[in-house]
Amino acid sequence: MDGQPVSEGAAADVDTRVLRYFLAVAEQLSFTAAARELYVTQPSLSRQIRRLEADLGADLFARTGREVRLTAAGEALVPAARRLTADWARAVREVRTTAAAERNVLRLGFVATGAGPLGLRVRAAFAARRPEAVLELTRFDWGGEAEGLRRGLADVAFLWLPADLTGLHARTVATERRWVALPRRHPLADRPDVGIADLGGERLMWTRRAPREWVDWWAVNPRPDGSEPLWGPENDNVEEMLEHVAAGGAVCLAAESMATYYTHPELVWRPVRDIEPLRIAVAWPRERTSPPVADFLAAVRECVRDPEAYA
Repeated sequence: MDGQPVSEGAAADVDTRVLRYFLAVAEQLSFTAAARELYVTQPSLSRQIRRLEADLGADLFARTGREVRLTAAGEALVPAARRLTADWARAVREVRTTAAAERNVLRLGFVATGAGPLGLRVRAAFAARRPEAVLELTRFDWGGEAEGLRRGLADVAFLWLPADLTGLHARTVATERRWVALPRRHPLADRPDVGIADLGGERLMWTRRAPREWVDWWAVNPRPDGSEPLWGPENDNVEEMLEHVAAGGAVCLAAESMATYYTHPELVWRPVRDIEPLRIAVAWPRERTSPPVADFLAAVRECVRDPEAYA
């Protein structure tokens, strides 16, 4: 809130946030691209950077027309800003993890259906190993599981690959075919399965919430013939995506388990026969592996070795 005093604790939070803003502009060399990446308005981002420059008494960026470049002062701030934001993120992660451990809680992160049927078996196996523990399920929106682990919002997670695995251990534990969700009256809905070429003229749901590499993999971009998908409406989460499809606005590609977990009277699910499957990994932070996380990983190994266990 511009012009209003803040407490010492709030000021520390604002400082780290502004440093993240600075680093985004420094990496993009574009206020427009950085604002899009940070999900803030460009005027707000520019105002925060100007305030940081005023606090430091130095220009961090040289702005010439549409061109943005780092000044010498800005170049000097980059490594320090990276260290400070990394140290703060590590401290926040440690506090959140310790607080959960004190409550005897293991926080399991996932997106949409997580590991599907395997996830259900693993949760039962973990409960058998640690009946006193509370398993707290934390759902993330598209591609957010890895960052949730890095921020200390989860202790262990089922990730949908591809994902940024920086700072994480990860092991692939399952695969699922990819299916397409279609409006019930869609011409392709009468077929037992479809090929990716059949979807060439279909508007495809997508999101800005996930990294572009993640979006392109799900969209099969480029297509085998070198073409780009026909992009349809954006969405922020699975519920929005499926409502758009049900309303006839587009189609979407998703994991096979979603055909079971997410039913809708106006949706039809069909397998896509000629694209690579989804790989699902279990992941956890590299810093340390707590006893509850170790037990969860043991439960995963048990269920992967014996897929019928705890069915």
